[in-house]
Amino acid sequence: MAPSLLDLAPVVPVVVLEDASDAVPLARALVAGGLPAIEVTLRTPVALDAIRAIAGEVPEAVVGAGTVITPDQVTETVAAGARFLVSPGWTDVLLAAMRASGVPFLPGVSTTSEVVALLERGVTEMKFFPAEAAGGTAYLKSLAGPLPQARFCPTGGIGPENAPEYLSLPNVGCVGGTWMLPADAIAARDWGRVETLAREAAGLKTLRAQV
Repeated sequence: MAPSLLDLAPVVPVVVLEDASDAVPLARALVAGGLPAIEVTLRTPVALDAIRAIAGEVPEAVVGAGTVITPDQVTETVAAGARFLVSPGWTDVLLAAMRASGVPFLPGVSTTSEVVALLERGVTEMKFFPAEAAGGTAYLKSLAGPLPQARFCPTGGIGPENAPEYLSLPNVGCVGGTWMLPADAIAARDWGRVETLAREAAGLKTLRAQV
């Protein structure tokens, strides 16, 4: 059985690219730093080209698509080479499309009812978004008791300061974040800095084992 998406790395970088030519060197820097799962969000016009480039030129990366909200986006991103899908929320129509895609997916939730509804549909791995605004670690701790079968990738408001607290929770497999992708480093194409920050983020796995 293939490893769960939640277990590939402690942190999934959430990438927003304005220039598709940055995709490959950025992905290589993240992989070199120990973060192979890379979520490219569909928030910019170059996202599909970026996914296609990473899938074609950085085989050691596990590139996925984020901010997926329509069935058409599911089809387009998988055709471009996305190996997983992440949505900020879900509907039955979107869920059906993601399930039919054949790749792993993390539908977004922010309430207990949404979690229960997904469990009812056989989905146990989810994105918790927006994590900090929706209740943060206290909320996830509260869910662990009645709903231990649900596992999460919290995203939204998470950085190096609070990531360890999230990762210490039994129902959190990984977290999503952007702190290893500072805007000034991307603008300067300082891939060495990105790699350094990625390595520090990947080191949270060791820290988690010590918690």
